Amino acid sequence: MAKLLSCVLGPRLYKIYRERDSERAPASVPETPTAVTAPHSSSWDTYYQPRALEKHADSILALASVFWSISYYSSPFAFFYLYRKGYLSLSKVVPFSHYAGTLLLLLAGVACLRGIGRWTNPQYRQFITILEATHRNQSSENKRQLANYNFDFRSWPVDFHWEEPSSRKESRGGPSRRGVALLRPEPLHRGTADTLLNRVKKLPCQITSYLVAHTLGRRMLYPGSVYLLQKALMPVLLQGQARLVEECNGRRAKLLACDGNEIDTMFVDRRGTAEPQGQKLVICCEGNAGFYEVGCVSTPLEAGYSVLGWNHPGFAGSTGVPFPQNEANAMDVVVQFAIHRLGFQPQDIIIYAWSIGGFTGGLVTRTVRQHLNLNNAEQLCRYQGPVLLIRRTKDEIITTTVPEDIMSNRGNDLLLKLLQHRYPRVMAEEGLRVVRQWLEASSQLEEASIYSRWEVEEDWCLSVLRSYQAEHGPDFPWSVGEDMSADGRRQLALFLARKHLHNFEATHCTPLPAQNFQMPWHL
Repeated sequence: MAKLLSCVLGPRLYKIYRERDSERAPASVPETPTAVTAPHSSSWDTYYQPRALEKHADSILALASVFWSISYYSSPFAFFYLYRKGYLSLSKVVPFSHYAGTLLLLLAGVACLRGIGRWTNPQYRQFITILEATHRNQSSENKRQLANYNFDFRSWPVDFHWEEPSSRKESRGGPSRRGVALLRPEPLHRGTADTLLNRVKKLPCQITSYLVAHTLGRRMLYPGSVYLLQKALMPVLLQGQARLVEECNGRRAKLLACDGNEIDTMFVDRRGTAEPQGQKLVICCEGNAGFYEVGCVSTPLEAGYSVLGWNHPGFAGSTGVPFPQNEANAMDVVVQFAIHRLGFQPQDIIIYAWSIGGFTGGLVTRTVRQHLNLNNAEQLCRYQGPVLLIRRTKDEIITTTVPEDIMSNRGNDLLLKLLQHRYPRVMAEEGLRVVRQWLEASSQLEEASIYSRWEVEEDWCLSVLRSYQAEHGPDFPWSVGEDMSADGRRQLALFLARKHLHNFEATHCTPLPAQNFQMPWHL
């Protein structure tokens, strides 16, 4: 009876992965709370085959879920329509509640029938036994066997907790439940506080912007968090997960962030291969409609690196909503997982991010700045390590005019703000002007022409920068170029721009080829 109840309340099972011969558990292992026999791919197909009762019941519940999602998104318009028609009176609401209660009872009955169908299926009983054993005892053997299944990620046990690193408990600088300090609002300086009258005047706009950000705005900025889109992409996501697990030996894990959100990750370990780049870990940050299952992880994988992909809060298996603070908290626990659980050193971790700097143009300025502010340039300038920006010369998303107008590409602003922060003396009037000319070049030939016109001596530029670093240290900003001629500043500015930005002739959604995935330049 307990097993039947577990089947009724258990998660949906999507797929059983093929196991490698070296990873299969011995067939003689008994079915116990701490060790259960894993399925063999030779006897069962890799796709889970539900019985007819479970299959039809699942279809009914999935359809009900889609209708509920559509009703949720259209509820403001529905309530307005019902109010105008006078259907919200008590005499009409009570019968409707009876109908809703009857529908819920019918759906509960369908869920019970689905559970019976699962209970009669040996594949599902095997899976639910392994899942329950793993929740009771997260031994390496149980987790290895559970990794052979792809199921509703909400039931996956937590593999890493944000408080797990010992440094978090010993230092005061770690994040609290409020979130990491990266995106906390700074206190107002003296004399900048609003008066009561100004606050009252701003209140209607603040309320409106808050409602827009938490309803339509968030879904416009992060369309990947929309349930209906995820539902439509589910077959593709499952196929992408299967490829990462079966072909790349990927390992899925659930991370618990400090805000309570559960982050879905996939790790591919290349440290055991002969390729030296496998010793470095590339953490991939997807775009606003991207998922690690089908996202930019393919580029560093093809290049031979170890890869850690993760989904934004509210995307696929990750919970929560993708607001800036939640994004920062998620990124924090992902990096801590890479360092403290996977064993990578910070200097061996590379962040590879795609797209998200292109905000949706339909949001009003107040809403973006107060609730959806992903100020990439500000966060980039706080980073002290090497950076490489890849500008897509035909990008149709983050250009403010047309793709052919390369000067409207927002990647230009990232480069200029980064160089102005790190080398403010070099990026004075002359340096800024010549870098703008170089960014405006529409072809490699034109870029080379500008570079040669100012006779940039790379050996001289390197010697100047190395001398300054040896004397003053590596921390930015640098005052190099303070006593330099205008011609010297131009050369140094062009040299630095060329080292920090590479062009890639492609549109926004074209995957980056492995040969274009390069390490950032550093002295």
